[in-house]
Formats: sequence, C-alpha cells, structure tokens
Amino acid sequence: MDIRIGDRLIGPNHPTYFIADIAANHDGSLERAKRLIRLAKEAGADAAKFQNFRAPKIVSDYGFKSLGGQLSHQAEWKKSVFEVYQDASIPFEWTPILKEECDKVGIHYMSSPYDYDAIEHLDPYVPAYKAGSGLMSWPDGLVKMAQFGKPVLIATGAADISDVARAMRMVLPVNKQVVLMQCNTNYTADPANYDHLNLNVLKTYAAMWPDVVLGLSDHMHSPAPIVGAVALGARVIERHFTDDNDREGPDHKFAMNPDSWAEMVEQVRILERSLGVSDKRVAENEKETYLLQRRCLRAARDIKAGETITEDMVEALRPNVPYAVQPWEAPLVVGKRARVDLPYGKEIRWLDLED
Repeated sequence: MDIRIGDRLIGPNHPTYFIADIAANHDGSLERAKRLIRLAKEAGADAAKFQNFRAPKIVSDYGFKSLGGQLSHQAEWKKSVFEVYQDASIPFEWTPILKEECDKVGIHYMSSPYDYDAIEHLDPYVPAYKAGSGLMSWPDGLVKMAQFGKPVLIATGAADISDVARAMRMVLPVNKQVVLMQCNTNYTADPANYDHLNLNVLKTYAAMWPDVVLGLSDHMHSPAPIVGAVALGARVIERHFTDDNDREGPDHKFAMNPDSWAEMVEQVRILERSLGVSDKRVAENEKETYLLQRRCLRAARDIKAGETITEDMVEALRPNVPYAVQPWEAPLVVGKRARVDLPYGKEIRWLDLED
C-alpha cells in the first residue's frame, strides 16, 4: 500500500524517498546543522534527519565501561561512549529552528527519537517517525511512535527475523503505515561490509508483509547497493550525510558528501525511469528498429504472376515492413499462387497471393 509523508506519496509506483541522516554531523553547531540541511536539499534529499536523545536515556556509562573496551566503530572514538553521546545530542530547543530551516528550503524535517520524552516532543514537527535499529530491542518505543498515527520507518539492523516479527506484531495493530527497512549496523564503512548488506532480505520482508513499504538504511559509500535495493522494491533510502568526511566526529567517516549523494540520487532516478512497466511490448522508441531489425518474407528470386509458391522461392530477410507476411507464417504461403509479379527481394504481402 502507499503511505503519505508530508506532501509525498511513498510506495511501489512512486519515486524513491531519500533521507539524509545528518545525525551528529552538526558537530554541536546549530548554524552548521542548518547549512547541512541546505546542502542535503541541493544534493537531492527529500528529508533531513537528526537524532533526539539525551545520553542518560540511551546509554549506560557503567555498562559500556564494563565491556572492558569500546568495540566496533566505537573503538576509534577518543572519548567514552557516554561522552560522545552527550556531545552528539542536540537540545530540544533546536527542533523548531531546524524545522523552520527545512520548511524554508523545501525539505522534510525528521529526527529519530530514542526515549519517550523525545517521541512526544517531536510529534508537532515531524511528518513521520524514523526508528533507529536499536529499537528492535525496545519495541515499546516503536509502539509509542505508532500511537501518534504517523508513518513509522523502522530500521532493522543487528536483528534477526524473530526480532522483526515481534516488532511488526506489536506495531501493525496500532498503525499500518510502516516502512520496513533492511539495515546493517556496522558503521566502519569497511568494504568488507558489502558482503553483509543482504539486500535479498527485502524479498523476505515483501513476502511476509506485502502491505508495507520497503526501505534500506545503509552506511556505505557506493551507490550500487542503493540502486539494487530500489530494484528489489525499496522506496525509502536513508544514508548519513556530511559535507566533509575528514571532520572529527562519530558519523563523518561513513557518511556521504554532497557530490556522492547527488550521484546516488541520479543513479536511482535513472533506474526508476529504466524499470518502466511489466507489460512486455514494443516500446515507443523501438518503432523504427521494429522495421529495421525484424525480418519479413521476401521473394528469393523473381516470381511471375500465376506461379505457385514453393519453399525455396521465399526467404526471411530484413527489413520488415507493414502488412508483410511474417517468417513464422511461411508454411501458409507455400502452395499459393502469386497474384502479381514479385521481383527478387520484394516483400510478400497477403494481397499478393491467391489460392
């Protein structure tokens, strides 16, 4: 089914919806956040997304320190996980300002909330809720979002099918406007991660929940997985967005910059045009090659009026012309008489023959 996000219809027969996840790439600067909104719009994004959380409501400082060391992409962070989240959080007071900037440039404002207060805070400002993959382990948060009656975009990284099924069992009775997004949550941008994107999971989602919109939340650089996901039916795409991959910060390294983002959008728009319709037919731009490349039945020698056509008197050659006998109709021609003279190479039409 189709869903509506703001002024946009999202579904199988509509253009792909692109979310530029600015996330923590504002680097603590409101003016920088506004600049990234403008750049995202120029690069072809449909929505600019942030994250609303407060460190104590999303991470346990004690819990991460007890791991004995920071893992995965967090191993490269110079600060503790708790400190990074504190620095990356944005004040709730920014929300109306960022929303106003999005409205000014013509792009949707979105933010991923990570606690109940943030979910409630965002309701007046967002056209849809985007749930990060971490909420797979906290489906009550998904249900809370769903209760506001807006589309809920659910990323499913670091989850198995039982996690996804649990979330869908809880959300769909509350709100059927769901975008189910395949995701891999390794944020290192290591090329080896392409082996783990598993875009074919989209086929599984389509089979299990045929009435939801499909999407992909991805953290790599190549446009290829995005194009592939859209070919498999995804109509919502999310990737991180920055203006400089060399900046300090947790999200810059694996984000896309304006140039690579614009290239990704362009490639998808070309794919959308290329997908076309499922009805196999002669395309409008093939009308001339329909004549040039196809064959029709032609006289293999001069044929005089009154001669009986034998198999060796005709052959299939290019070009085809309107009303000519087609090669697969040759057996029907054998045994008929020529009504008129047919010079060598002349196309044979049914009006040229008689029993």
